[in-house]
Amino acid sequence: MSDPLPESSAPYESRRSSASSAGLAFLRSWLREPRRVGALAPSSRALARLICSEIDPAQTPVLELGPGTGVFTEALLARGLAPSQLILVESCERFAGRLRRCHPQMRVLQIDAARLAGHPALAGVRAGAAVSGLPLRAMQTAAVESIVAATFGCMTAQASLYQFTYGLRCPVPKTILRRHGLSARAIGRVWGNLPPATVYRIGPNRSVAS
Repeated sequence: MSDPLPESSAPYESRRSSASSAGLAFLRSWLREPRRVGALAPSSRALARLICSEIDPAQTPVLELGPGTGVFTEALLARGLAPSQLILVESCERFAGRLRRCHPQMRVLQIDAARLAGHPALAGVRAGAAVSGLPLRAMQTAAVESIVAATFGCMTAQASLYQFTYGLRCPVPKTILRRHGLSARAIGRVWGNLPPATVYRIGPNRSVAS
């Protein structure tokens, strides 16, 4: 079971105002680019806790793909990671700007995750894990493969990518998994999320590696 997120010391009205602002920003971005954002509302705190539940500071740095309003980012911080140990990859200018203002110590790369391979900011980076909030089911297969290849290309040999989906199966097609020597396993489902979501751990196929 994952550790609970810490209670904020800010007054209730301030927390509610911040949440409302994030929700409004998310909705505006969805109205502009519904296929890229992929949902009408930000992911729930319960989903954030689940998708980050197997990650700890020993795996840093950690990549976060498509952080959006930063729900998963906050969950990673609650797991004990320092801001400087996170690398956020966000293509939306509105979200990227908000993340830089909220987390000035984090590296925020405003780039499409499908074009991540060879990015100079990731030269020499060997991340111990990656968390993705990207709507992979809404993307073309070629884009999904580019994201998978680039992500595992800048992680350690044993690292895993944590991806959630609203669908009934892993959003990374089996053909892509096999081609890159990967396997996917569901680690849990959050029924209270809107809509309900399943989290998958995607990592090296142990049977192939052995």
